[in-house]
Amino acid sequence: MPEFPLVEWLERFAVGLRFVLEGVSLVCVAMGFAATLLQAVRQRLGPGRLRREAVSRRFNSLRLTFGSWLSMALEFQLAADIVATTTAPSNQNLIQLGVIAVIRTFLNVFLGREVELELKFEEAQRQQRQQRSTTETLSP
Repeated sequence: MPEFPLVEWLERFAVGLRFVLEGVSLVCVAMGFAATLLQAVRQRLGPGRLRREAVSRRFNSLRLTFGSWLSMALEFQLAADIVATTTAPSNQNLIQLGVIAVIRTFLNVFLGREVELELKFEEAQRQQRQQRSTTETLSP
């Protein structure tokens, strides 16, 4: 049966789009690695290294940075798998799509919780500093 030109064009477009989305996903992982590495070097060698910030807090900051980039990469992988599944809905593509969707969901849920806790902690630290500075300026 001869294929319609539109169907053939859509399949080629989908293959190209999937290739681009997977490439962007790889770029996100590479940029996340570079950003996390740069942040680690700055923490170790930068002017803030003299502060007595807990090692676990610095490590958590690195994890959040890299985790955010990985989450973005998984978004692009999910999009690429959706494109692949719509053009060739094989069992393997459906399983791959499901696995990535589950991983991405869990990663986003836990990453979101950690970011929220981190923001609350930073807000509490900021309020403590404000209270201390207010108390110090009011003291005779």
